[in-house]
Amino acid sequence: MADDPKYAPPQNIGDFLSRSKKLIPFLWPAHDIKLQVLIVICILLLVVGRIVNALLPYQNKVLVDRLTAGETIWKDILIFVGLRFLQGDVGILNTIQNLLWIPVGQFTTREISVKMFEHLLSLSLRFHHNRKTGEILRVQDRGVSSIVSILSSILFNIIPTLVDITIAIIYFTLAFDLFFGMIVFITMSLYIISTIIMTEWRTKYRRLTNQLDNAMEAKAVDSLLNYETVKLYAAEPFEVEQYTRAILDYQMADLKSNMTLYILNTAQNVTIQFGLLAGLLLCAVRISKNEMSIGDFVMYLSYILQLYAPLNWFGNYYRVIQKNFVDMEKMLDLLQEPPEIKDLPQAAPLVVKKGEVVFDNVSFSYDSKVPTLKNISFSIPSGYTVALVGPSGGGKSTILRLLFRFYDVQSGRILVDGQDIRHVRQRDLRSCIGIVPQDTVLFNDTIKYNIRYSKIGATDKQVEEAASAAQIHDKILGFSEGYETKVGERGLRLSGGEKQRVAIARTLLKNPQIVLLDEATSALDTRTERHIQKSLRRMTANRTTLIIAHRLSTIVHADRILVVQDGEIVERGKFSKDYIRLCNYLLYKLMIYYRNAS
Repeated sequence: MADDPKYAPPQNIGDFLSRSKKLIPFLWPAHDIKLQVLIVICILLLVVGRIVNALLPYQNKVLVDRLTAGETIWKDILIFVGLRFLQGDVGILNTIQNLLWIPVGQFTTREISVKMFEHLLSLSLRFHHNRKTGEILRVQDRGVSSIVSILSSILFNIIPTLVDITIAIIYFTLAFDLFFGMIVFITMSLYIISTIIMTEWRTKYRRLTNQLDNAMEAKAVDSLLNYETVKLYAAEPFEVEQYTRAILDYQMADLKSNMTLYILNTAQNVTIQFGLLAGLLLCAVRISKNEMSIGDFVMYLSYILQLYAPLNWFGNYYRVIQKNFVDMEKMLDLLQEPPEIKDLPQAAPLVVKKGEVVFDNVSFSYDSKVPTLKNISFSIPSGYTVALVGPSGGGKSTILRLLFRFYDVQSGRILVDGQDIRHVRQRDLRSCIGIVPQDTVLFNDTIKYNIRYSKIGATDKQVEEAASAAQIHDKILGFSEGYETKVGERGLRLSGGEKQRVAIARTLLKNPQIVLLDEATSALDTRTERHIQKSLRRMTANRTTLIIAHRLSTIVHADRILVVQDGEIVERGKFSKDYIRLCNYLLYKLMIYYRNAS
């Protein structure tokens, strides 16, 4: 990553402008006149600031010349103090500008953050399975900050500094002669060129630091998210060692980055001091020949010192821009990551009346070399319950994911009430399907929030009714905070059975036409399972239901049973007359499977 040209900083003005175009949608509030007016006012304040910077050294000269001549200077002192009041980081111009810019900066941050969050939610399941959450959030955080920082650095630091340098060169050339203008021009040119060259040299160290910072953050997040697994295997020393190694690698890269920074600062300081020395010696010679006054000397010195003050930060601004472009590129790459599953431009709304589901010669593979499903065909008539059984890894969960359209089939089609799910809106499809997964993951919020998540507008009474149907209402009331009890990260404060019952309540509240049960009672004891099974049967009555199960007790009521093995339906039965034969076949296949596995 550190040497990847994909993340190289801009190499020339054309490259810089090309990348800057990507920022325009986030920077200019096209639909907010108020913010546009604020931006214009801030630009006008910048122009006024440049005029003040040019007038202040001249006013210094006026004061010295009139003091030398013994004239009354109280008016000139007032003008000088007034200009000082306007100038500088704490001057009134800069203060007003910073205050007016706050809403603009907030707009930029908000637009980028919301756009990025919305895009991440639109990306495919495959993308999120292949990326680390900690790394993605780190890239997003730095990317958002980088765009705001780039805008501020260019608009309020780089451009004003360059304008001040240009004004100084022209002013000294006209006020004195070409020699003074050339001293300023050469000094500034050497400073800027050396800054750019040395910054390019040290950028690779900065990119490496960012990469290792991402890795360090991702490692910490991964370990904490899997806290329970770490504890189960007593792997705390291993995780600490891994994290320590990540920190050491990061600190070594950061050390190199800081060492190159100090070298750059030294080179910049030498350039500035030699330029200052040349200018002051020339002033001294001219004064000794009576070609310049003391006031001219003071004006030159104050102007140069005033110019060098922001110039000392110019290298820092350029480094910040370089760093931010690297950070921004990574975020923009994420923002341009195409969603694998997209609605068609004219996707039709899904109309579900019966809820019939058909898999028609469906083939699919996560990896083109290894097929996952091979010409799967079956149907679930409206109101029927179909069970999928078979050994792990046979493709049962993939069938559920395809029905939700987390992936698109490579061949064949999936129909809901005769409509190909690739031709309808994803939101409509998923809104008519409810699922009780085997591994229930909950938000780190209240129990009420997690149940209500399937139907945001549900009342408290509806939430409690769903919880009662899922046999968890009384348990929730036994908690100290009742429905306001926080469930913890990924629901870790609840037992496996409690989490599963919350998931069942959530599905009951959604009241979908199609219900998917993925080992929905696997974490429950026998007594609770019987109660939940009754609730599930009431919920699935007259609904299209697809069940994945390993425990035969969960599918005794199924209308059809399909045995899935190695991506194929190897056996199927209709209604109860074939149930015993299917169970015997399944037990035999499972016995063979586990014998081979052991």
